[in-house]
Amino acid sequence: MAPTSRPSPLTALVITASDAAAAGVRADASGPLVAERLARLGFATERQVLPDDRASIAAAIVDGAARHRLVVTTGGTGLTPRDVTPQATADVLDYEVPGLAEAMRAEGRRETPMASLSRGLAGVRGSTLVVNLPGSPKGALQSLEAVVPVLAHALETLSGPFDHRAAAAAGRTDLPGADPSPATDEATPEVAGQSAAGGSTTSEASPGAAAAEEHMGGGSGR
Repeated sequence: MAPTSRPSPLTALVITASDAAAAGVRADASGPLVAERLARLGFATERQVLPDDRASIAAAIVDGAARHRLVVTTGGTGLTPRDVTPQATADVLDYEVPGLAEAMRAEGRRETPMASLSRGLAGVRGSTLVVNLPGSPKGALQSLEAVVPVLAHALETLSGPFDHRAAAAAGRTDLPGADPSPATDEATPEVAGQSAAGGSTTSEASPGAAAAEEHMGGGSGR
């Protein structure tokens, strides 16, 4: 079981797992975009680029979870032998949060059935949430957006103990079992309590293999 000390609030580590990016052969395309989106959600972010090495990724997650509320990886979630991010993540999680991974794949399947081949996990180490995103920029941002609506509550629950009844009595309407407020056209509140600039990161779907390539990142090294 990981230590239960609580990292500083609203900080995140973004880990890019890519042989090519780590070797300087190709620029890290997804890591900066994920970090930028998290910054708009109110996170102070740190970035790291690693090769597709199981032990190195696992060690980075352990280190990140000791210092950050959120650890997000991008890359290495496909089916090739070098796609080892889910294995590395499973090695160090205390427990999984399957609904988050299911939500990310469901969002991806709105554009391509190949999203089902993404093996990304989501789970908890200590009091830190760990989320695996695909390696392509589009797939990474789509998957991140799929968990944004529940991210704030996940983190406040992990910082616990959290009293749902007291929060509901205080007027919180975004919690399970609470009476929803009247429907409006306003966006869902962001993690830092404000709506982020820039709007949705999704775009018109591309059919067939092109959409799959764009979502998944095309195999190892992405």
